Amino acid sequence: MKKQKRLGQHFLEESWVKKLINAVQVSSEDTFLEIGAGLGALTIPLATKARKVIAVEIDQKLSEELKIKTPRNVKVVTADFLKIGLEELLESEKKPVRVIGNLPYNLSSPILFRLTATHNSGLLFHDATLMLQHEVAERLVAVPGNKLYGVLAIQISLHAERTKLLTLPPGAFRPQPKVTSSVVNLRFHSNPFDANTLRVFEWLTRGLFMQRRKTLANALQPLISEHGLNSREVLFFLEINPMRRPETLQLNEISALTRHLCYIFQEPIKPT
Repeated sequence: MKKQKRLGQHFLEESWVKKLINAVQVSSEDTFLEIGAGLGALTIPLATKARKVIAVEIDQKLSEELKIKTPRNVKVVTADFLKIGLEELLESEKKPVRVIGNLPYNLSSPILFRLTATHNSGLLFHDATLMLQHEVAERLVAVPGNKLYGVLAIQISLHAERTKLLTLPPGAFRPQPKVTSSVVNLRFHSNPFDANTLRVFEWLTRGLFMQRRKTLANALQPLISEHGLNSREVLFFLEINPMRRPETLQLNEISALTRHLCYIFQEPIKPT
């Protein structure tokens, strides 16, 4: 089957499939949701160990071929992962479901945020093991002080613990991509915020990291000035040094700042 370049499909070699399956530690009780099943290089070996695999593939021809050669415990769904109703798809499945997939490089962030949003709405997922472009994976697992630490790492870490499992050279795929890939595992946990507080957290994180090289006082001030607040006073109250930079903030510090702003207003904040 010829790869359709418009879909960004790169298929994993068998030797690397075995390494990935071993890293995932599949149980016979697991139900997997696979993103981008392709030719089934991962789907079929996964199905020999797991209870069930729900394989989502956007390409109709690949999906039809996959339906013919997969075992009975594989459900093949022809759909765009970003548009399919995940709650309905997984309604009758044993929860929590595990997720696995080789993400298209240009859709990695939207898919990551779709997973966290869906998990947050119903605690559907146990974990997600995802193949990503190496640079995206590095940003995803980055820690405070790292130059790659930013919005992606912070927003995902609110919902999941992040661990890099493997690094895959271009030769691990056919056809070979021009970039190195990495496998990251996200182990989901419950989100501590209600819907409004979560919106404020996301707004605050984006706003601060748009000015990541400024001091915290200077980065925060334009975000809260219209509410009559002084950034230095807010930061001193939380015992956060206003001369630090946003890229040094820990998740718990951004969370504390979020809660404090919500408390001050005593009403839903409407981030701009």
